[in-house]
Amino acid sequence: MIVNKTAGKLVDINFLPSPHCNERPDENDICLLVIHSISLPPGEFGGSYIEDFFLGKLDITQHDYFQTLKDTRVSAHLVINRQGKVAQFVPFSQRAWHAGQSCFNGRDNCNDFSIGIELEGVDDVPYTQEQYKSLVEVTKALQKAYPKITNDNIKGHAHIAPGRKTDPGKAFDWSKFLTACK
Repeated sequence: MIVNKTAGKLVDINFLPSPHCNERPDENDICLLVIHSISLPPGEFGGSYIEDFFLGKLDITQHDYFQTLKDTRVSAHLVINRQGKVAQFVPFSQRAWHAGQSCFNGRDNCNDFSIGIELEGVDDVPYTQEQYKSLVEVTKALQKAYPKITNDNIKGHAHIAPGRKTDPGKAFDWSKFLTACK
């Protein structure tokens, strides 16, 4: 995989522009990669609900749980589904709305200086080999394009929002992932 820094996008990856983003304070300050997990409805995989949610097009009448998301506006830069397919929603040069209230190395507002990747999954269900393969490829491409994203600057949502978030959860194999990124 290759990052086109001028466009802020991965080359040859499906780009679906989310309206849930804005300008970064300093796009040269990208130094953190945040790994998340998401499933919609919770615990269910497949379908277009995650895509619809990040695009602001989720039909909240399709599931009772979706009523809780009625006024929620979030996005991530990338989503990796259970089959390892990568989709991009926000250019890396823009601030995706993925971290919320967060702190890393004494700095608040991690959205300002991070890239967010959502894995289709839940905290206690193992992620697929295809997801790890794609995540490693994407991470290496991002590290090449944004060298401040070292392995020490790759964190889970739980690390930057402790007590508020738990993802990617205990089922995520940090050792396997970080070793493959070396």
